[in-house]
Amino acid sequence: MLETLTLPIVILIGAYLIGSLSSAIVLCKLAGLPDPRSQGSGNPGATNVLRIGSKKLAATVLLIDVIKGVLPVMIASALGLDIVWLTATAFAAFLGHLYPIFFQFKGGKGVATALGGFLALSPMLAGAILLSWLLVFVISRISSLSAITAATLAPLYSVWLIDSLAARWIIFVMASMLLIRHSSNIKRLLSGEESKP
Repeated sequence: MLETLTLPIVILIGAYLIGSLSSAIVLCKLAGLPDPRSQGSGNPGATNVLRIGSKKLAATVLLIDVIKGVLPVMIASALGLDIVWLTATAFAAFLGHLYPIFFQFKGGKGVATALGGFLALSPMLAGAILLSWLLVFVISRISSLSAITAATLAPLYSVWLIDSLAARWIIFVMASMLLIRHSSNIKRLLSGEESKP
């Protein structure tokens, strides 16, 4: 039993460590910018880097954060893990982004990393989520509203696109954590005070 769990556990730990590599914090430091956790919204993610840095730097952060979700799931898939373990791997990378061990467990909101995990897990699921994000963003120009909408819809999409009930529950937990991480944004949206990037 222990031998059969060794590989999945190693993969989960590796995914968490990869997720813990905060591209926003590292790249801002390399660019001579303040720690994004201390500026703007205080979130070490692409949107806040756009506020305090540049479009190019924000795009780089976004790409790396997506890759952090894609890479561990692709490795787990290549090693033959099933859909439940693949989804758990996506969750581990997402958890690392939220609570990075290398940065005092103070991480971002996890939207890009979650999307990357979903992309490797099911391109159709990721496509539906991304399309939802884009549609809301085109209309509102508010990235937090787009993320909140996409997170709300993700578990619903998974019902049609993911066969495993256990995997769908993991996706539901991820979506719930995304919404919790956006609780301050939700309050500002309801009061009409949420800013655009």
